[in-house]
Amino acid sequence: MNSLLPGDSSRLLIGGSLVAGGNGVFDNVNPATEEVIGTAADADAADMNAAIAAARTAFDETGWSRDHAFRVRCLEQLQAALKAHAEELREITIAEVGAPIMFTSGPQLEGPIEDLSFAARLAADYEWETELGVAAPMGISTHRVIRREAVGVVGAITPWNFPHQINFAKLGPALAAGNTIVLKPAPDTPWCAAALGSIITEETDIPPGVVNIVTSSDHGLGAQLSGDPRVDLISFTGSTGTGRAVMSSAASNLKKTFLELGGKSAFIVLDDADLATAVSYAGFSLCVHAGQGCALTTRLLVPRGRYDEAVEAVAATMSGIRPGDPTSPGTVCGPVISDRQRSRVLGYIDSARADGGRIVTGGGRPAEHERGFFVEPTVIADLDNSAKAAQEEIFGPVLVVLPYDGDDDAVRIANDSPYGLSGAVWGKDPERIRRITDGVRTGTLGVNGGMWYSADAPFGGYKQSGIGREMGAAGFEEYLETKLVATAQ
Repeated sequence: MNSLLPGDSSRLLIGGSLVAGGNGVFDNVNPATEEVIGTAADADAADMNAAIAAARTAFDETGWSRDHAFRVRCLEQLQAALKAHAEELREITIAEVGAPIMFTSGPQLEGPIEDLSFAARLAADYEWETELGVAAPMGISTHRVIRREAVGVVGAITPWNFPHQINFAKLGPALAAGNTIVLKPAPDTPWCAAALGSIITEETDIPPGVVNIVTSSDHGLGAQLSGDPRVDLISFTGSTGTGRAVMSSAASNLKKTFLELGGKSAFIVLDDADLATAVSYAGFSLCVHAGQGCALTTRLLVPRGRYDEAVEAVAATMSGIRPGDPTSPGTVCGPVISDRQRSRVLGYIDSARADGGRIVTGGGRPAEHERGFFVEPTVIADLDNSAKAAQEEIFGPVLVVLPYDGDDDAVRIANDSPYGLSGAVWGKDPERIRRITDGVRTGTLGVNGGMWYSADAPFGGYKQSGIGREMGAAGFEEYLETKLVATAQ
């Protein structure tokens, strides 16, 4: 399996060199088979320290942050190299992420590679300086110009569910803006990042120290990265609980912090919608990649008068989607990432039973799979929105169906959550839909199947779903500082 990498999977990228991990290696497990498919470099605290030092030196002592044209060329080289290695990366992604092969032509691989073009265009076209003209504040004639500059050293901590998408969504804008970066990927998906390190070293002109990639079995290295005063910005995607810890650690030296966290998003079906189509879409969407997406709509809100019909219809959809081999072209729902995650998902289903919920379909491990971390697509009915399974992020193919009484009640239930990441509305009346979208407190909303995700569109959440925005111009500007230079005339 290691031979599929365009380099050595048992190496870190630090200061432009591929080096061994201080703690040796750790096993990489295929979640669909539970087999060890190889090893990844296991960094220690000294490795992380060296990576931070390399990034700091590259930012402080080279012209990387000021040479916009050079950065554009490097990003274009990186994108071309990733495209050239797409088939190798596809096999890695299926094997270590458990991502169904059909999604590697979209959000799991090829889509994120294409999105790097947007970062390169921003670096080429961005208005790095803005004239404010001459004014006389406090009676002093002064010429003023706003300059936008790189923040400095970025610490990027990424999860396992969509590793390429999230790694590139941080790496592309951070580099385009002129920063250097230390990437700490999740221990569950180290090869996606290790492959990136090999490609950068061997096939791009990105200078030593500009990108550093530190794989490790030790989650504590993320805390080291977020707490180090040499790091100017932390960009973190993951659970809300871990996000709080990252923010607390970063607060020790008041570094900028971007957090893209969890969600418990609501899919609202209005009473004038085609119910069968809407709930089928909701059920299918939640089975994609075994429900392992922070922005997936995991609460289905339907009019009370059509509740039983909706439950039956969505259960029919989800019961027809069986978890399967990610290498099969027809698989939509693969495994969850680990035994620990499977136990977590099944624990939430047990809590729903304890709270009086009815498991309409699914609810356990599929009998047809003796091995692999699979969970049946599950529909839970008859819960109150205050129940644990309706309030907390499960990160599995589990849908809670909730009734509502009128549009205002639907908005109330949707907002009755600590999260505010995404959501969906289905209906026919544009005015009603506008009132719903105005009322729901989330960072993104899809209407009648509209897709909010793209490279040029900002993504992020309200409330405990995060701070800041990723993607789009807004995401790029997270990696910039603003400087005003005022010259007396």
